[in-house]
Amino acid sequence: MTTSPKLRLNVLDQSPIRPGATARQAVLETVELAQLADRLGYTRFWVSEHHSTNTLAGSTPEVLIAHLGSQTQRIRLGSGGVMLPHYSALKVAENFRMLETLFPGRIDLGMGRAPGGDRLTAHALNPSNTFSEQDFVEQLLDLQAYLRDEKVPDTIHERVMAIPQAPAAPELWLLSSSGQSGLFAAHLGMAFSFAQFINGHGGPQAVHQYRERFRPSLELTAPLANVAVFVLCADTEDKAQELRAAMDLVLLRFGKGERGAFPTREEMRSYHFSAEDEAHLRHNRGRVVSGTAEQVHAQLSKIAADYAVDEITAVTITADFQDRLRSYELLAEAFALAPTAAKQETELVAS
Repeated sequence: MTTSPKLRLNVLDQSPIRPGATARQAVLETVELAQLADRLGYTRFWVSEHHSTNTLAGSTPEVLIAHLGSQTQRIRLGSGGVMLPHYSALKVAENFRMLETLFPGRIDLGMGRAPGGDRLTAHALNPSNTFSEQDFVEQLLDLQAYLRDEKVPDTIHERVMAIPQAPAAPELWLLSSSGQSGLFAAHLGMAFSFAQFINGHGGPQAVHQYRERFRPSLELTAPLANVAVFVLCADTEDKAQELRAAMDLVLLRFGKGERGAFPTREEMRSYHFSAEDEAHLRHNRGRVVSGTAEQVHAQLSKIAADYAVDEITAVTITADFQDRLRSYELLAEAFALAPTAAKQETELVAS
C-alpha cells in the first residue's frame, strides 16, 4: 500500500451512546479512544457539544477536555466545537485559558454557531441568543481581544481581562458545514475546519474561498484548514459494508427528525428502504468514507487532494465499541502514523 506520511490524522468524537450502554460508558469510551489515538500518533482529538439528546453524551467539551488532558500525553485536545452563541466570550476565553495553562501547547479552541440541538434548547441555554451573524462576529472579536489581553480604549477590554494569564493561547478554529464561517475565519485570521460529515457538498469550494480571502492575524500568518468526514474502516469489505449500512440508516433517520438509538443488526435486516430513502442515501454518500484500510486510504487521499489540505479529521460511530477502536487502528496503519513510543525514540536520538 502506498502511504501518505505527510497527511496528518485527527479524531472528532461525539461520545455516542451505543445500544444498551449508558452515558457514563460513552464518556469512558471517549477517554479510552483518546488514549488509543494518543498512542497511535493522531495529531488532534476533538470532542463535540450537543444538547437535549439521549444518543450523544458530549455536552460540555471544556470539562471533558480537562479530563482527557490528564489521561493523555502528547495529542492536541480541542473542542469540535464550542457553540459560541450559547455563552459569553469572556467565559469561553477563561475556560480555554485554564486548559492552556494546564496543558500548554496542546489545546485547540474550535467554535461553531449551530445550536448543537433544537432552537428551544438553544433558547434555554441563552435566552438572549438572536442567531444573528453580526452577533457571532462580535463574539469572535471579543474572544480574540480577551485572549490577546488587548486594552482597547473606551471598550470593556480596557478594564476586563481573561484569567488565568498564560504565555500562549489555544489555537482558534472556526467549524462550519457551509462557506459562511469560512469567510469569518478568513477575515479574522483563524483556522477553518469544514464538516463534510454534516454536508457532503461544497466543501472544497468553501476551503478554497477561505484561502483566497485569508488575512494574516497575530495568531496565524497563513491559512490552515482541515476537513472532517465519517470514516468506517474494517478488516474486510463485508464488515465495512455492514458498518456503512448502519451509518446510512442513522443519517437517514436523522434527516427525518428521528433521534433514536444507533440501529442494531436486527433493525438493519428488517428495515425496508423506500425509493425516497434511496434518494436520501445517494445525497448523503459524500459524508461517509468506508471500506478496508487500502480502500479508505485511497478515498481519504483523494479528499485531501480535493481540499488541498494535509489534515483529515475522522468521525467514527459504530454499534460496537471494538469496531470503533479497530477502525482507528486500521486508519493509523494505512497512513503509517508514528506511534508515541516511536516518536519518543526519535526525539531521544535527536537530542
